[in-house]
This record gives sequence, C-alpha cells and structure tokens, in this order.
Amino acid sequence: MNQILRTYEDKLIKSGLAEAGAPLLGCLDADLEWNRTDPDFAVFEAIFERLNINSLIFSRPAEPYRSIIDYLAETSNGIITPQDCETRMFLHDLPVSFQFLPDEITSILKKRKSVIIPGRGILTYGMVGMEQAYVTYASVCFACFIKFFSDFLWDAKKGNADQRKRKLFDGVVKQLDPPASFHGSLIKGPFNSADRVCEAIQEAGRLTVEHRLVDSYFGNISFCHSRTLYISQTGSSLDDLKECIDPCPLDGSSCVPITASSELPAHLKIVQTTGYRAILHGHPKFSVILSMDCDIENCKCREACHLKCPHDRSVRGIPIVSGEVGSGPHSLCNTVPGAIRSEPGVIVYGHGVFTAGTTDFNRPFKNLIEIENNCREEYFDRIR
Repeated sequence: MNQILRTYEDKLIKSGLAEAGAPLLGCLDADLEWNRTDPDFAVFEAIFERLNINSLIFSRPAEPYRSIIDYLAETSNGIITPQDCETRMFLHDLPVSFQFLPDEITSILKKRKSVIIPGRGILTYGMVGMEQAYVTYASVCFACFIKFFSDFLWDAKKGNADQRKRKLFDGVVKQLDPPASFHGSLIKGPFNSADRVCEAIQEAGRLTVEHRLVDSYFGNISFCHSRTLYISQTGSSLDDLKECIDPCPLDGSSCVPITASSELPAHLKIVQTTGYRAILHGHPKFSVILSMDCDIENCKCREACHLKCPHDRSVRGIPIVSGEVGSGPHSLCNTVPGAIRSEPGVIVYGHGVFTAGTTDFNRPFKNLIEIENNCREEYFDRIR
C-alpha cells in the first residue's frame, strides 16, 4: 500500500476519529491508488474525474462522533452550522447529502471541503495532498462535537431537550474519552541553546496532540530565547514540528515570520508585555463549548460574540475573551495578553485556550489540561 495512505489511515484510527478498517483513502499520482477495496469504487472514481483533487477520505466516524454526526445530519435541513472559530474560518458550514450519488456529492464539494452522508460517513478531499483531506475530516468531527454539546447545554438550561436527544446525549457521554491526565515532566528549562528550545517545543506539541487537546493538529506553540521567538509554522502538525519551527527576531529584522503561525502577533504581544516566554495554544473541546455558553439576553453583540464581546466572562476563574486571528482591531493580540498576565490561562470565545510560562512548558501544558478538565466538570454541573 502507498505509504501516504497507510500513514493517514493510521492517524485517523490513532486519533479516535475512525475505527480500524473503516477509512477509505484514495490518492492520485501517476495512477489512482486506494488503501483497500470498496463496493462503491464507481462513486469515488467519478468524484476524482469531476473534481480537480488528488486525495480523498471517506469513512464512518468512530463513536461518539458517529452518533453525534448522524443525529445532526438527520435533523438538519441539509446544512449543519457550528459556531466555533475553526468552522467560521475554514469550513463555513457543513453540508449534508441524503443521496449517495456522484452528481449530488460533487455539486456540494465544488463549494465546500466536505460532505456528510447520514448513516454512511464523511467525505473530504485534498487538492495538493492527503493532509488537507485529513485536516478537514478531523475538523468536521470536532465541529459537530462542539455543536452537539453546545446545543444540548442550551436546550437543557431552557428545558427544551426532548427525550430522544437526552437518550442520545446519555449514550454519547458514556463513550467520551476519560479526562486528560499527565503525571510526568516535560523538558525543564532554562534552555541554553536554540536546539534545546526546539526540542522542548516539539515535545510539548506532541504531548498536546496525544492528549487530544487540539482539533486535528491545530494550535500553536512558541518560546522566546535570546530575543528571538521560536514558533510553530502555520499549518504545521503540532505532533511533528521537526523542521517546522520558525525563528522570529523580536526586532522584526527577518522575513521568516511570513511562514510562522497566523497567531504570531498574539504570541509576540504576550512575550513583550507579560514576561512569559513559553506559550501554548490548544483547542480542547469543553473549553471551547463553555466559551460560547452565555445567558445574557438581548445582547447588542449577539452575532459578533467572537469579535467583540463587551462582557466580563469566565469559567471557574479563567477569563473568556473575544478576538480573531491576526493583528486587526479585534485581534487576539489586543485581548489575550492583558487577560493572561495574572491568570493560569485564557479561553478565547469559540476558539481555544492560551497558557504561558516563564521557564519551560511544564506549567503551560499542565494548566492547559487543568483548564480543560475544569471546563468539563463545569459543563456537567450546568447540565444538572
């Protein structure tokens, strides 16, 4: 089997997104190769013929994603609309096809990066590589998880959760991963070389993915050493950062930041204004869910909560701020640094968690786990 196909099949299974034997992956190079045979090859080959793509993933998700996605698709009007940041930025919405036909599927994929076929699975593609298809598949699972638990929390608080949804919720909860835990130690600072910094960044990134504290591999990480901020590259896999860490001088004397994480401005501002040197940003699920839970009625910013929420909000003492990627007037570099200065971390509306430390990644990583576990406990407290 093509090594690329094997690699991404293993990633889907290892990350808990699909069960062994379920993923169908196709890769077009000189020839069209598949990781296994399938009775519906004619449908998938037709998709390759009609779209300018070189890779495809189709799979039934593993539980609890399977039950969640089938429910959301069945009860949708053909479009699922999560409100988390990644969906807003990269997916927009999640289309559903109730027919497993090439014409129907390709018409959707010409406009979106994925399509959900209820009872059958998720289909995604890549135009330049299998990585794109994998990221989209993982992001669909993440977005549907966030939407289902967010919707149920809202319905439960309003007394609107019907018997079917409650039964489904109870079944899904039983299949959740246990809360993340870590009792070891990461590489300890202070670091005396750039190589040691990069080793520490790679270790922290890998552990963040292994503990499922990110959506796919999304997130970013940095450390400031000798007036240079070493930061993960945009689009890089946090669990495979070798050759994907950019050195960005604080004086702006290099063009390297062109390929650095899109959240470089926020990392720079934290380093420059707080005294922290180690910064870790992940997307743990229950932190994202609770960031969007708000009971303020008739809020003038209701549809722009992710940009400029005017209210002081928190979860068990951890502040929630709004903000978008980049350096605009509503950017994270204007909201996160001030909030994180005296706190274990900051939750960004619909987006994830920033944590920071002064010497190494031990404190940021452990705080990321603690914040997520506290949010998980708080979620079920609010349900009750």
